Amino acid sequence: MPPRSRNPRALVSRVSARLETARSRLRPITSRLRTPRTRRAGRVLLVIVVGLGGGLAGLLLGGRVDTPVGPTDVSLTLQASWHGGTTIAIPPLGSLHLDTHWGPVALRAQVTQLRLADARAFIESANVSDQQMTDRIAGQLWHGIWIMLLRAVLLALAGAFAAGLLVFRSWRRALAGSGVALAGMLAVSLTAWLSFSPTSLAEPRYTGLLANAPRVVGDARNLVERFTSYRAQLARLVGNMSRLYAATSTLPTYEPDPSTLRIVHVSDIHLNPAAWDVIRSVANQFQADLIVDSGDLMDHGTRAEDKFADDISTFRVPYVYVRGNHDSRGTQKAVARQKNGVVLDDATRQIENLRIYGVGDPRYTPDKSTRGDNVGDAQMRDEGLRRAEKLRASGARPDIVIAHDPAEGAAFSGLTPLVLSGHTHKRETSLLPTGTRLFVQGSTGGAGLRGLEHEEPTPIELSVLYFSRATHRLQGWDDLRLGGLGLTSAQIERHLEPKPDHAVTQPAPSPAPAPSSPFPSLPPSQWPTTPPSRP
Repeated sequence: MPPRSRNPRALVSRVSARLETARSRLRPITSRLRTPRTRRAGRVLLVIVVGLGGGLAGLLLGGRVDTPVGPTDVSLTLQASWHGGTTIAIPPLGSLHLDTHWGPVALRAQVTQLRLADARAFIESANVSDQQMTDRIAGQLWHGIWIMLLRAVLLALAGAFAAGLLVFRSWRRALAGSGVALAGMLAVSLTAWLSFSPTSLAEPRYTGLLANAPRVVGDARNLVERFTSYRAQLARLVGNMSRLYAATSTLPTYEPDPSTLRIVHVSDIHLNPAAWDVIRSVANQFQADLIVDSGDLMDHGTRAEDKFADDISTFRVPYVYVRGNHDSRGTQKAVARQKNGVVLDDATRQIENLRIYGVGDPRYTPDKSTRGDNVGDAQMRDEGLRRAEKLRASGARPDIVIAHDPAEGAAFSGLTPLVLSGHTHKRETSLLPTGTRLFVQGSTGGAGLRGLEHEEPTPIELSVLYFSRATHRLQGWDDLRLGGLGLTSAQIERHLEPKPDHAVTQPAPSPAPAPSSPFPSLPPSQWPTTPPSRP
């Protein structure tokens, strides 16, 4: 076969011939698409696209209004969003995000100005009842929202009409585009109304300065009262902001609720000294009554690390601790030597009127060579069942159980309303079938100096748990996550216990493993419990 010519003209000729062949094959298909029906469908689709686009542009352009709310001036803005919700910005203190609704449009409210004299009169007013103050603030806020919505709708219709007139140069199609925009706004409104959550304000996500967090998200009284009126929630939030902005005057900045018990839950500090500053700041800002550490205070459990526990004595509240798999018996003794240190190892203590049971981790695996990867969740659950059976036989029913490994902690399901754990360096919580809540904390030390071992770094996490002093039951909690700026930057998510006083069902007693072997499926010689010789 003779070689093809390299002449450019011949190459262009061959390409042109192939293109003409392709066109001839596509002509029957394109001719079918040019029927009156397909052309009509294309025009309708174009009218829908132009109407929705112009309507959205007008909606976002008109969805802006400044309105007075109590002693503040608030800017209300509609924004395009995939997930909806409401954001309340309080510069420079931070912002709150509320999952109020789902949809393509979100509401942003930003405090632009506080009239200090009005704020002082607003807070100190003795002639105005709480209900009257709530009605006044709610009325002003809804007035601003209705004005914003009215402007947004009018400009959305005008935008859709103008876009249709510009594209089609037809009054009829421009009006059709306005109708499409109106239908789209009705669909968005229906979606927001059906997905509206009036309790979302009780569970905000806060981002901003850690020092201002308790005053922005509100005190524990607002947490446990279970708001039933959305407008009352908004009114109280305005009151919180007013108190916060007026903190430079003689007004109080934060009023603790005496009926709420606050516990700071930390875990897996892993010898990170920065964790002490974080815990101290949170304990002071949230006025904690108790600190609970669910283990792994150290990284290798050596005698040289024992001095790290001396910072526990700087806290003014009890520090309850259980041993983790990175902590040795020497670590446990170092914590017990602190004046406020409370070590629990298969023991129950009554602290702040709460019955707390804790058990130390039976393993001692301070490094990768002794991590105990051959010891799985099944073995840890067996050990937990053995401890739980012993606790059940004693007749004790603690308010809180602390176990470092969540696999071991889950075995206490039905014996207590709440189990606190750590170990996984990943915060999560679940409600077990018996009604017991298993709360797994992240790493308060950001996994410590683990980055030197080329392991993935983790965020600094800890939580503030709120308990009723009357019922001893968990009412809700704030999850804190600290980021790049350390003590100055924090994200806080508030959660409420759905049924704080729901009774825990008692499970049937489980057969305990043989006492001669706490982990029957694993030879005792392979179970790392004895620490190496300590320097």
